[in-house]
Amino acid sequence: MAAYTEPPLTIADLEATPDDGSRYELIEGEIFVSTSPTFFHQSILTNIVAGFLDYLRDHPIGKIVPGIGIIFDDFNGVIPDLVFVTNERKKQIVANGRLKAAPEIVIEILSPGTLNERRDRHHKRKLYSVRGVHEYWMVDPETRSVELLRKRTEGGLELVANLQCGDELTSPLLPEFRLSIEPLFAE
Repeated sequence: MAAYTEPPLTIADLEATPDDGSRYELIEGEIFVSTSPTFFHQSILTNIVAGFLDYLRDHPIGKIVPGIGIIFDDFNGVIPDLVFVTNERKKQIVANGRLKAAPEIVIEILSPGTLNERRDRHHKRKLYSVRGVHEYWMVDPETRSVELLRKRTEGGLELVANLQCGDELTSPLLPEFRLSIEPLFAE
């Protein structure tokens, strides 16, 4: 749920939100609230993390981290489901336990509901596009698919694949990485 305010809210306002189990995010000064994730949502998250951990054991190039805040500026602070950041980029963008700039990969697992979907597909996509995220993975539990968006050479994110069960996700950011789509949705 988004709530438009005049004047726009800031990160200071976001920090003052209640600790009530909801997730509060700020995009262009507008607050977005979502409830805690479902069991299936978290199961998908765990399966993605397991795939990354297997890969990172042999290719220790970075970290996969769930639920970390990204504070882009005073009017934009979000909490993606997962981020991947290389060791090199991590040195540049971690401050006070949060990210202060875009990680290489952001992964959002879509939550049910029109407002949640609009937040992830429109508002966050636009934010990540202008802030320099290289890849944005939108995982859709309902369709059991992954939309893979990549940074274009001229900027912004564009859809490069809509991966279904039977497909594998690969990334130029992750040499030799292969993630089968179907097992992500195993319950």
